[in-house]
Amino acid sequence: MLLPTRIVFGDSIIEHAGHRDDFVVFNADTKTCHLENFGAIYPERAYSFGIAEQNLIGAAAGMASCGTKVIVATYSVFLCMRACEQVRTYVCQPGFDVMMLGTHAGLLTGTEGASHIAVEDISIMRAIPNLTIIEPSDAVSARAMAGKALDFQGPLYVRLHFAPVPDVHDPKTYRFEIGKANMLTDGEAEVTFLVTGILLGKVLEAAELLKKEGIRANVTEFPTIKPLDEEAVLCAARKTGAVVTVEDNTILGGFGASVAEVLAENHPIPLERIGIRDRFGESGSPDRLYEQNHMTVGDMVSAAKRAIGRKR
Repeated sequence: MLLPTRIVFGDSIIEHAGHRDDFVVFNADTKTCHLENFGAIYPERAYSFGIAEQNLIGAAAGMASCGTKVIVATYSVFLCMRACEQVRTYVCQPGFDVMMLGTHAGLLTGTEGASHIAVEDISIMRAIPNLTIIEPSDAVSARAMAGKALDFQGPLYVRLHFAPVPDVHDPKTYRFEIGKANMLTDGEAEVTFLVTGILLGKVLEAAELLKKEGIRANVTEFPTIKPLDEEAVLCAARKTGAVVTVEDNTILGGFGASVAEVLAENHPIPLERIGIRDRFGESGSPDRLYEQNHMTVGDMVSAAKRAIGRKR
């Protein structure tokens, strides 16, 4: 059965709690990632704050200041915007050990309604110093991330998704390390897809379609958005001379923007960006929303061809 990254990540945290007692869970009284059930199993380690995200983050910072790791779970749209000042000033500036799980991120959340779709969260959070940002691409990577996130020390934002997608990774071979990109294909190629998050499966489809047309495309996944693995970006730039970034977030200040900054300063080459272009998320099916925002597999294929054409 396919499960969303938010559920897999939350369930993995509960599993880890059975053999480690070095963290507590703060919840905003929302059913986001099964951590709302944490208190039924570990009542002395769970706290619910109701729909009061600013208080939630403030209290988490207070608990962390006493030396306890705190995991916070709520919708990304409320975590990153309603409580942005608290995240910045109370958690990140002092560098407290707070893991913030932001769920329902990106257009994959379309059926939940426009007000609950965060398409700006990467852009907002990557601008805050001291904050590390990670994002899984499927259930396999979400499960691997949970353990690494528990071992991580400091402010951490985990970007999670509402609906499930097919697994891309093999659980037997997948490895995750914070700060490192994964080169999924690394042969001779004319263009490289750089992707973060839930659209990885579509990117691999696009690469296969290009292959059938005789166009070779490499794929590098960035499960860590910040700090960006700049060497992986530059390696792709030097090898293929053309790059397409893909993200389920606005391109304004998002993952593609971070890649553009690295390329502009170090190795300028043709770059195309797939993502949301200066508009809000809307209510609707994810497929329709991806089509409206030119984020389909076909759009990725076209972007790759444009990048190659500009190189010539």
